[in-house]
Amino acid sequence: MSILKIARMGHPVLLRRADPVEDPTDPEIRRLIADMAETMQDAGGIGLAAPQVHVPLRLFVWREPEGGVGCLANPELAPLGEAEESAWEGCLSIPGLRGCVSRPARIRFRGLDAEGAPVEGEAEGMLARVMQHEADHLDGVLYPMRMRDHSLFGFTEELARTAGSTGR
Repeated sequence: MSILKIARMGHPVLLRRADPVEDPTDPEIRRLIADMAETMQDAGGIGLAAPQVHVPLRLFVWREPEGGVGCLANPELAPLGEAEESAWEGCLSIPGLRGCVSRPARIRFRGLDAEGAPVEGEAEGMLARVMQHEADHLDGVLYPMRMRDHSLFGFTEELARTAGSTGR
């Protein structure tokens, strides 16, 4: 496995719609998934989309709560209900910055797993947020594009320093 270079905001690969994964069981795709998982863990992330490692394919990985890694190829996500939640997000492609983003609280997802088998389910909380954040990367969307209030956007260390005084 290898640690891959992470594309940073401004790179064109992050602004285009990614292509479908033809065969998740292809050895090259399996190697990509393993390398993405290792890269995500090395960088301290909780999710990583293929475009973030300069590969314009519809694929992302995330860190499971119990320590494993989930993978979804060609994902389709849909909100469940009207409820939204706002929370602070960061991104390995936008290092050192955080912003408050509103997203649907619950989603339905489907796609293919790393074995090429169809998967579907529902997610809420952090998993729903991570899946939506990573799926946005597959459509060329970065989290600042989703922000409604850019006064809630800044450098992580400044936000941590001022959080107590601003009530945010």
